[in-house]
Amino acid sequence: MKVVFACVSILGLAGAAATAVAAQDRPEVAFNLGVVSDYVFRGASQSDEGAAIQGGVDVALAGLYGGAWASSVDFGDGTDAEIDLYGGYSAEAGGFTLDVGMVGYLYVGAPDGTDYGFVEFKAAASRHFGATTLGAAVHYSPDFFGVDEQATYLEANAAVAPAERWTVSGAVGRQWLDVSDDYTAWNLGVGYAMTNTLAVEVRYHGASIDGPLTDDRIVAGLTSTF
Repeated sequence: MKVVFACVSILGLAGAAATAVAAQDRPEVAFNLGVVSDYVFRGASQSDEGAAIQGGVDVALAGLYGGAWASSVDFGDGTDAEIDLYGGYSAEAGGFTLDVGMVGYLYVGAPDGTDYGFVEFKAAASRHFGATTLGAAVHYSPDFFGVDEQATYLEANAAVAPAERWTVSGAVGRQWLDVSDDYTAWNLGVGYAMTNTLAVEVRYHGASIDGPLTDDRIVAGLTSTF
C-alpha cells in the first residue's frame, strides 16, 4: 500500500504517490528501485517484519500523472506481492499544491475469499514555507482491505530540509474502519541523498493499536531513482 513508502520520502514523500510536474512538451518518466528492512503501511508491517524489495515507474505530463509500484509482502497465507496502479492531477493554486487521484491495490497470490484488493480515492494539499513543507491528505475507500468496507484515513505531514542533501519528515494520521478498530499511526524519519539518484533513510513507525505487526519499529531503506 504505497502511502507510507519509507525509502523514498526524501525524494518526495511518496507513501504515497507520484507528484505531477509543470506543463511540458512530452511526458516525464521516472523509475525507482529500493529495499527496506520492513514494509510498513499506516503503522502495520506488510512483510511480517522482514525485508521487502520495491520498485515502480511514474509518468507525468501537464499536471496529469500516473504510475505503477510493487512490493514484496508476507501475510502468512501465500500472498507474494502488492501491485499499486495510480493516477491523478496536481496543480498550483494560491500558493498551495493541490492533488486529487486514486489508487488501485492488487495482491498477487492472495487466497480466494480474502478480499484484499481495493480502490482508494485521495485529495491532498501542501504548501512550502522556505525549507519546510506542510501538508494534509484524506483517503477514502468504499470497499477497503479484507473484512472492512468503508474506510477513511486523514493525515497531516511535514518535511524540512535542514541542510543540503538532508531531509527530516514525519506524519500522523487517523484510520477509521467500519469493522476493525479505529486507530492512529505516526512516523518520523531522517533521510540523506548520497547522490542525485541514490538515497538512504531511517524511519520510526508507531501505532495506537496493539498487535505483533503494529509494535513501534525502526525501518531502514535504500532507494535508487533513474
